[in-house]
Amino acid sequence: MLNGANFKKWKEFLSLYLGASDLDYALRNTQPSAIKESSSPKEKKAHETWERSNRMCLMVIKCTIPESLRDTLAEEATDAKILIQEIEKQYHKEDRAEISTLMNRLTNMKYTGKGNIREYIMEMSHIRSKLKGLNLELPEESIVYMALNSLPHQFSQFKVIYNCQKDPWSLNELISHCVQEEERLKSEQCESAHLTVASSDKSKDKGKRKGKQIAGVPPKKKLHKEMRCFFCKKGGHMKKDCAKRIEWFKKKGLPQPSQTE
Repeated sequence: MLNGANFKKWKEFLSLYLGASDLDYALRNTQPSAIKESSSPKEKKAHETWERSNRMCLMVIKCTIPESLRDTLAEEATDAKILIQEIEKQYHKEDRAEISTLMNRLTNMKYTGKGNIREYIMEMSHIRSKLKGLNLELPEESIVYMALNSLPHQFSQFKVIYNCQKDPWSLNELISHCVQEEERLKSEQCESAHLTVASSDKSKDKGKRKGKQIAGVPPKKKLHKEMRCFFCKKGGHMKKDCAKRIEWFKKKGLPQPSQTE
């Protein structure tokens, strides 16, 4: 049922229903001249076909519009095509406002990397189709540039490759290449994540093994941080070289000890 917000959908449904039922002859052809005695059988047949189609179209239209429109427009209508045009005047939105809304939406679109890049570009193409229906046709190449400029920095190398191409891509080519590039980027991210985890695990294992003796390998002897004499308890020399020890032996009248004692 037609209401104030669904005129376009109503018109599309009406065209689809009448076309599928083979009743839209009167909407596709102008009203033929009135039948005369001199009219040919072909002209009479065309007039009869138009009359029947027009009558059925008027019946379907009246069943799908509000009662207020039936009272003001439909009761006196004799041509289905003209009736639809009059209804459109009652419900048609301002094209300029809708064009402005669609253009703002198109120019502000940004792909964040979440979701599906194929559906994202197809949505831009869908907006282009809507604008074309409002008599504003954007070249396909313009949508390709808008889509590329809306991609995140991860696609920088991909953009450079496109700018080096001699011929511009179509939307279908852009979608195909973008899907491949997105899969490549995701693959690189997974590999990078695996390398990071593996490196972290190796560092942890190395830390655990540090300070532990490996089986079959004797432990390394720890080096003295500083030489210290066991006789005078001072650092810098060993007991065998201690001058106080040598002097002590002299005072006691004892023979000097060997260097190994």
